[in-house]
Amino acid sequence: MMVDITINNVETSVPDGTTILEAAKSLGVHIPTLCHLDLHDIKMVNRVGTCRVCMVEVDGRRNLLPSCSTTVSPGMKVYTNTKRAVSARRQIVELLLSNHPKECLSCERNQNCELQALAAELGIREIHFKGPRLKTEKDSSSYSIVKNFEKCVLCRRCETMCNEIQTVGVYSPVHRGFDTVMGTAFDRKMLDTNCTFCGQCVSVCPTAALTETDDTSKVWDAINDPDKIVIAQTAPAIRVALGEPFGLPVGTRVTGKMVSALRKIGFDKVMDTDFAADLTIMEEASELIHRIRHGGRLPILTSCCPAWVKFIEHQFPTLLDIPSTCKSPHEMFGAIAKTYLADKLGVAADKIVVVSIMPCLAKKFEAKRDELSGKTSGSDVDYVVSTRELARMIREAGINFVNLQDEDFDDVMGESTGASVIFGTTGGVIEAAVRTAAAWLDKDNPNPEIDFTQLRGLEGVREAEVEIAGMKLNIAIAHGLGNARNLLTQIRDGNVKYHAIEIMACPSGCVGGGGQPYHGNNIETLKKRAAAIYKEDEAKTVRRSHENLQIKKLYDEFLGEPYGEKAHELLHTHFSARDIL
Repeated sequence: MMVDITINNVETSVPDGTTILEAAKSLGVHIPTLCHLDLHDIKMVNRVGTCRVCMVEVDGRRNLLPSCSTTVSPGMKVYTNTKRAVSARRQIVELLLSNHPKECLSCERNQNCELQALAAELGIREIHFKGPRLKTEKDSSSYSIVKNFEKCVLCRRCETMCNEIQTVGVYSPVHRGFDTVMGTAFDRKMLDTNCTFCGQCVSVCPTAALTETDDTSKVWDAINDPDKIVIAQTAPAIRVALGEPFGLPVGTRVTGKMVSALRKIGFDKVMDTDFAADLTIMEEASELIHRIRHGGRLPILTSCCPAWVKFIEHQFPTLLDIPSTCKSPHEMFGAIAKTYLADKLGVAADKIVVVSIMPCLAKKFEAKRDELSGKTSGSDVDYVVSTRELARMIREAGINFVNLQDEDFDDVMGESTGASVIFGTTGGVIEAAVRTAAAWLDKDNPNPEIDFTQLRGLEGVREAEVEIAGMKLNIAIAHGLGNARNLLTQIRDGNVKYHAIEIMACPSGCVGGGGQPYHGNNIETLKKRAAAIYKEDEAKTVRRSHENLQIKKLYDEFLGEPYGEKAHELLHTHFSARDIL
């Protein structure tokens, strides 16, 4: 059913149930918003209407109405830019600013803050409301996320993302009136909650109430320490997003510029986490085949994503025997860097500092897990830096990123295949594993299939059947923890049967990670990043992990057989049940 309405004296028809804000957008009419968050790709809209910035005037209604949560009605006449509506917006934003810290110049979100942009849009130059500000304690306990709710505007986007989409349930409003804040149960520190540290709350926060833990100063200290060899490793999703903060179009591949920038920053070695992704496939594919041949526990769940690993530890502890025991790629890289590479370089393991450049905030927490401490020196990975942090480091060093010449990764642990690149998007890890499993199981086939396009897509949960050497493998893929919960519940209850499953905590996988450039969960942005990932894969000469010559050399010289004793010692781990807090 269509509804006829008028907006700013322009007649239009919109479907019944449409909000005023959506109707205005269809006409190209801009209404400022703050709390509104439209996640069309996962069918979720934050319509709590808490900020009241989007107020409009409607004929016949005494009060102004929030356009984000008010649905249209037949004959409705809406005015978005009357003096009354604009004045109300200005007063609301001034009230928010009156209770906000005045530290924009040193704020993590300076020039990338929605509240700051809104104040500029409304021409606010003076705050007329004076009074005390709400004080809260900053929480940086988690290694991944910093919670500073003095900067919170109570938009409740974090609550929508965490509770409705990720189904983790960490945030909710606590206290009343002026003292209301978005808090955790019993005011627990973030480290002591069910938080998976996926960082999706950070990606939707309009201010700096939620940010990533900043490790850049520690990295600079390591780089400037003459006694240390500092190695950067870069995840696949970084290379299709790092150009965005420097004005390059979304989906631009900047692999060569990224390598060049890291060298100019001062890293002694610049290597590729994709190398370790190939190594991960060697182990995961071997583990999958071993379970199939020996009646092992199925399905096998890929374990590359530390956020969903922590999610299953809290929410589904009875299923902890089905995730692969493989470490994530960057942790495998760290383990090999501090053993095999240290020997190649002729240095002690404790002289090597491994810095992971990741699209993911959960990797920061993962690097601190006791299970992932190095066998010879501290942790496998010393520091984790997000895509946003790397962009800040590049600017801080005065590097003109756009004009950089392309450079190649260092040898030894810099070679990678197309299979490793696709780790950066949902479905990529399992497709990479299937590529190698197909070649190993169907040895009589000189040209085994390489593009398993049935495993690709952006549906929240999808299924595919893959036939290899006459064997049919049932595979499921989920991205977003709410979708993962639905899938894991079905497995736990015995309602579905699969051989293998890939789960990524972030919508669209690592391209939409919590440490990527802010994208507002725009599905078109995520699609372009994913498309760039597949283009990088297609451009590779070698596209199966087991055909990586450096990987073969690593096994020949150091590890022995895939899934063997030494590989288990260095490349595998275990998981532990955690309480629901």
